[in-house]
Amino acid sequence: MLRTLFHRLGRCLTAFGITVSLVLAVVDVSHARGPRLLDMLQMNLCNSGWAGCYTGRSVGTAAALIRAERPDVVTLNEICRDDARALGRASGMAVSFQPAIDRRIGQPIVCRDGEPYGIGLLLRAPANRPARGGTYPIQDPGGPEGRAWLCAPAAGGLVACTTHLVSTNPIVALAQCRHFFATAAAAFPDRRVVVGGDFNLGDLTSCLPPHYVADSDGGVQHVAVAGTARTGRQRVIDMAGTTDHPALAVTWL
Repeated sequence: MLRTLFHRLGRCLTAFGITVSLVLAVVDVSHARGPRLLDMLQMNLCNSGWAGCYTGRSVGTAAALIRAERPDVVTLNEICRDDARALGRASGMAVSFQPAIDRRIGQPIVCRDGEPYGIGLLLRAPANRPARGGTYPIQDPGGPEGRAWLCAPAAGGLVACTTHLVSTNPIVALAQCRHFFATAAAAFPDRRVVVGGDFNLGDLTSCLPPHYVADSDGGVQHVAVAGTARTGRQRVIDMAGTTDHPALAVTWL
């Protein structure tokens, strides 16, 4: 009787010891990974309805990807205002939008559905401060589209920004990039700036300030963060032909 009781007690203590070891192992691994700054997802959805890359399916693909990835920040290019709002509702994220401007008439460019066309931000944890956006003072003289930028404060002392620079003139795109980092992003000196966008530049070396760290999809989409962060995980995700750009997912540490 006593032998059976001690045998059962021994088995319980052994099981408890194993459980404690596993818990401590999980804690140690989690601590070893270090703090996570944020998960970002950059997408150019080609969803105006006018461009040749339009399929009408990119927003649905984007919604599924956001649900799967659950990023803290989503930066959106070539999107209609209602579609940005729909992605925000589907993901439970706060939405900011900035239209591109038709410089011939001084009004927002409209998508095929009549909604304003431009760029957007989705934030998992927005701050209680308004977004800021605008168009660049330097634009391609050969095209009517006024390219835009947008920044929105997020929780934790962050501000998220996005932009879509001109695709037809690399000299103008470089000037816009320099203006963005020197003026638009620099307007938040009390916050850590994170950026995602289609810069239409293969390299940001000539316009990226020295205190930024950047990553890219190997093409023209880039993400960047001010400070000493580093890339913890980076993936280029195929959008299954629904747009002409892949998605770029980055975890900053």
